[in-house]
Amino acid sequence: MSARMHLSSARDAHPRTPGEEQFALAAEILALLGDRTRIVLMHALASSEADVTTLTEVCGAARPAVSQHLARLRLAGLVTTRKEGRRVVYSLRDGHLRRLVDEALSVADHRLTDRPAHD
Repeated sequence: MSARMHLSSARDAHPRTPGEEQFALAAEILALLGDRTRIVLMHALASSEADVTTLTEVCGAARPAVSQHLARLRLAGLVTTRKEGRRVVYSLRDGHLRRLVDEALSVADHRLTDRPAHD
């Protein structure tokens, strides 16, 4: 990792020492987000709620695959749904998830921009 990479300061760290349950759930959430399509979906939902058709266009995956990914995210409690007529509209459950996705993308951006140039 680059010394220039920005990481949250110690004052932003978790206020108490997490227990086994918190570590296990955090690992489960991070594993769930360890899929490119789900990260794209979460990033899209960070800016606004959307239906499956819109999310399919955003991530470029097949509609059945997008529906399956959304179902997994919903079952994990990371996204919520509401009905709008016949449409199901998805949104992120809370701002913590928005920040988690933003931080992951920031780390990726730093890693890509801090690469040494190849001759």
